[in-house]
Amino acid sequence: MSITRRISGLFKVKAEKALDRAEDPRETLDYSYQQQLALLQNVRRGLADVATSRKRVELQHSQLEQSAEKLQDQAQQALGLGRDDLAREALTRRTAVLAQDQDMQAQATALREEEQKLTLAEQQLQAKVEDFRTRKETVKASYTAAEAETRIGEAVTGISGEMSDVGAAVQRAQDRTEQLQARAGALDELMASGALEDATSPVAHDELKSELDQISARGDVDAELAAMKAELAGGAAPPRLESGAAREEQPERGDGAVKPKDEGAG
Repeated sequence: MSITRRISGLFKVKAEKALDRAEDPRETLDYSYQQQLALLQNVRRGLADVATSRKRVELQHSQLEQSAEKLQDQAQQALGLGRDDLAREALTRRTAVLAQDQDMQAQATALREEEQKLTLAEQQLQAKVEDFRTRKETVKASYTAAEAETRIGEAVTGISGEMSDVGAAVQRAQDRTEQLQARAGALDELMASGALEDATSPVAHDELKSELDQISARGDVDAELAAMKAELAGGAAPPRLESGAAREEQPERGDGAVKPKDEGAG
């Protein structure tokens, strides 16, 4: 076998396999059924044509018989009148008509036989078409059921391409979810250890406010300390700081001075 023939055979096998994968048996069965119906219609059309021709020949046969009878009567009338020549002419024409009538009878017989054959063929073909239609519907139903079962099995086992794509998408979603969960857990651990601070939490705001308050308080103390130092440098007595109890309102003297409390009254 030559290389060209082997390559041609290989391509043919691959093409047939591709057609088998692409072909739907249900469509093929429907197409075959339509072809058989078309053939049956052709047989019926041929049968109708043969029947029409037979009817036409039978009509012509009937007309020839009537013509032969009429010529027979004319020949007799001519003999009654003593016109042998006319009687002879009528009988000659009658003979020709009878010959044509025999041909018509032969054609009618042949057409009748052909019509009977076509009728029998039409009946047999119709029975075959009906049988094929029944088997076709049975095969189609079985194929549809098998196809549905296969798809269900593939969907359950995840073999089909569609379910494989769905499974891959689900796996990607799970992987992404696990990554986000791991990241969230790591952030929680960092925040719990103090490595990261949550700027949005109230605790962070309170700590920041406390730190700012401490800075402000230190500023006030430093300013007050500087003022006291300045007063001391100027020779003025520093003001004596009193506690909250010592700052209680003292009774006034008559001259407007504050009268100190008795030492034992406290």
